[in-house]
Amino acid sequence: MPEKQFYIYILTNKEYGVFYIGFTSNLIKRIHEHKNELAGGFTKRFNLKKLVYYEIYQDPETAIKREKRLKRWPREWKIEAINKFNPDWKDLYDEMYQ
Repeated sequence: MPEKQFYIYILTNKEYGVFYIGFTSNLIKRIHEHKNELAGGFTKRFNLKKLVYYEIYQDPETAIKREKRLKRWPREWKIEAINKFNPDWKDLYDEMYQ
């Protein structure tokens, strides 16, 4: 049985738009919830449905620490991380099914 994985991710509404940083143990399911507005609050209010960045961890504590660190980063650092990981700002959720 494969080891459980944990993810931190960044959603946006458009290139250089509003960011949301989250944590989950099931990235595909969680992004589906955001896209279909099953997750309320901040992401629904700002229409944050585009997955532009994620990281994978084997340990939930490490992932949660990383999520908290990313949330404290200046906006410019977040943009730089996205540009390195996903220079075209594509919706990475679409690629998960290919």
